[in-house]
Amino acid sequence: MFTLQDMGGFFLSVFILLPIVSVIHQLGHVIFAWLFGGNAKFIVGRGKRLVKIGEIEVNRVYFLDAFCEYKNLKWDNRWTHSIVYLGGVTFNVVPVFILNTFIHKGIVPPSAIFEQFGYFSIYFAFFALIPIYYGKGHPSDGRALYEIWKNGKKLDVID
Repeated sequence: MFTLQDMGGFFLSVFILLPIVSVIHQLGHVIFAWLFGGNAKFIVGRGKRLVKIGEIEVNRVYFLDAFCEYKNLKWDNRWTHSIVYLGGVTFNVVPVFILNTFIHKGIVPPSAIFEQFGYFSIYFAFFALIPIYYGKGHPSDGRALYEIWKNGKKLDVID
């Protein structure tokens, strides 16, 4: 049951944990794009821009979303694009396995924060793999994978 006592945890989840998981997801795309020689732009949040440093932009409603755009991979083929598309899912799932291992071995104590981090991370990974368009020009990671392997179409925008 959700009560007023749960509001602190709710705000922690919405304004801290969820944005962290979203940033981790997009960092997976950005890092793999950079590894393959691409140019990547990383945007956190929606609304008016608060800060821009190089290709990293933080917007006023930072907790709502994060996304990246990448272009011009030096190694430009289906495999490299697929790895970039799967970078977000990889960056979401691997930390959960590492954290669970640390908890299981007694290195880190179990806590509600780690549990919520795990739920959000798996949520992001699961829904990213559903092959749909979120809107015009904004494919899910799964849709981008589908397009490149079925139609040979390389989608440069990840959302």
